[in-house]
Amino acid sequence: MTQIKSSRYGDTFFLNLRFLLIICVFVGNAIEPLTTRIDGMNWLYEWIFTFHMPLFVFVTGYFAKPNLRGEAGQKVILQIGMQYVIFQTLYQILDVTVFHAKQIHHSFFAPYLLLWFLASHLCWRLLLLAMRKWSPAQQLAASIALGVLVGYLQMDGSWFSLSRTFVYLPFFIAGYHFSPDLLQRLWTTRVKTVALCFSIAWFAIIALGGADIAPGWLYGSMTYGQLGYQEWYAGVFRLLLYPLQLLTGIAFLGFVPTQEGRITELGRRTLYVFLLHGFIVRLVAVTPIYGFVHNDATSLLVVLGAIAMTLLLTHTWVRKCTSPLIEPPVQWLFKLEQRAFREIGAASKQ
Repeated sequence: MTQIKSSRYGDTFFLNLRFLLIICVFVGNAIEPLTTRIDGMNWLYEWIFTFHMPLFVFVTGYFAKPNLRGEAGQKVILQIGMQYVIFQTLYQILDVTVFHAKQIHHSFFAPYLLLWFLASHLCWRLLLLAMRKWSPAQQLAASIALGVLVGYLQMDGSWFSLSRTFVYLPFFIAGYHFSPDLLQRLWTTRVKTVALCFSIAWFAIIALGGADIAPGWLYGSMTYGQLGYQEWYAGVFRLLLYPLQLLTGIAFLGFVPTQEGRITELGRRTLYVFLLHGFIVRLVAVTPIYGFVHNDATSLLVVLGAIAMTLLLTHTWVRKCTSPLIEPPVQWLFKLEQRAFREIGAASKQ
């Protein structure tokens, strides 16, 4: 009974967290054009990017527990692949015809902006399956080592999201092995209050100029060479960044409700927001809207607009209209795959 209760508690908590994180994702992408000219937006942007993607990957790992292996795991991998192909195609077509975004790699081997998450998610699952015979501690240690070492590659880290895949792999593994019972026992009101205060204090530190971290380090998509660090010890900086991301991620949990509510259900629909919000952000970027934003007061309207659009994209009618794209049927692919393996097996016996 206790295990069931803690599992429900964990699922509720992380669904609530997932919804708050998708708001951070939308807000962060919406205010990015303002970060170079409005201090308040630059502070908010750095605060968000310190923790939001590591936490998002952690939550993704947590919810991968029931469907990592077996037929369910194969279906998820196929669906991620279908989502990647569909949205990579859509974004590239719209980029050429409508968005006209500059300095974008137009290749299926270079995920279009936010689509890196799909490519990396697929790889995280495959890597975790490859390490399934290792203990959780060994998996975590190896993933941290890989996350540090990948920065030394002499290549563009964005190709097939190679850099981010390994940089964020430790968070996926940690989320997969995380016990909701631990959360239920330790996440007391006092701990939650301390965490919330620390998160607010972290924002204050950023605003006061005490934490000027180059955005490239927070993106996780660039090699050390691309970041301007050719020294042999460059990996130490990423190794030091991991505990900072861990602490600021834990601190953000102070904002997360522990009880089931409206946002719990909205947390089940974050994939729709994640894959669709890029169209909105790109569309707004080619309009004159950002030209009217000159100070913190008007930039706050951008933040509120991003939150409003997040809520809009979680509506059931959005799901009904876009589900063939967001959750494409893959049963036919699964049957095709099974048939191919049967034929290969039959041929090998002859």
